[in-house]
Amino acid sequence: MDTTDILKRVRQIEIKTRGLSNNIFAGEYHSAFKGRGMMFSEVREYNYGDDIRNIDWNVTARFHHPYIKVFEEEREMTVMLLIDVSGSREFGTTWNFKKNIITEMAAVLAFSAIQNNDKAGVIFFSDRIEKFIPPKKGRKHILHIIRELISFVPDNRETNISEVLRYLTGAIKKKCTTFLISDFLDDNFEQALKIANQKHDMVALRVYDPREQELPDVGFIQFKDAETGETKWVNTSRKKNRDSYNKWWRNNEMLINNIFTKCGVDNVAVRTDDDYVKALMSLFKKRN
Repeated sequence: MDTTDILKRVRQIEIKTRGLSNNIFAGEYHSAFKGRGMMFSEVREYNYGDDIRNIDWNVTARFHHPYIKVFEEEREMTVMLLIDVSGSREFGTTWNFKKNIITEMAAVLAFSAIQNNDKAGVIFFSDRIEKFIPPKKGRKHILHIIRELISFVPDNRETNISEVLRYLTGAIKKKCTTFLISDFLDDNFEQALKIANQKHDMVALRVYDPREQELPDVGFIQFKDAETGETKWVNTSRKKNRDSYNKWWRNNEMLINNIFTKCGVDNVAVRTDDDYVKALMSLFKKRN
């Protein structure tokens, strides 16, 4: 894809995703993802029913009348997008590849963040940290993120989710809202996810293709692992092979969902042939 094509695609995604964030997600995003906490706003006279723990004793002593501290929610947040750029994101049997869905969802979340006056940053990862874009505000910054989402070419093709979670925990000191966007074709990341979620507000967005759920009955097919390059011939006409694959998929899906549950991480699964808008809206509403 040359520079002209990239800029054209950036513009297309900006128009679509900014419109979604403005018209659909604005209120839902604001209420679903809270600020880091409460900050001091002002002092006012004590009223019956106020929490006595908020009494400002210094001001009370000065005016010989009880005054309390008033706090308001600290709305400004930092939003981090952890983007899986491993080889498996290039898979797709419908009109959309997993990479396209990941790109658009990340763009929608980034635009929603800046519309809410939040900072947005990105970490691209494979089985290593491929690129870190520090969190900033502004449309120019978001367009830079979208350009990278479209054109970025990773050095490695395998996946290590634990690695990016450890990096996030070390690199981002203050609590932030983090969207981990991946197909989650990895294992042994439960402990790293649990630790990351203790420090940050983690949200998992799992993208998958319907063809990954089951094998078609089309005879012998050569499969190639997009991450390792390993190839293997499989007779898909054998029911035993199709059943075995389907069982593996269901067990793996159950394992991933159990990890999210045990770690207390909100999550949603998005098929490449489904509407990711509905998936994100259901996630936002679940958090309200």
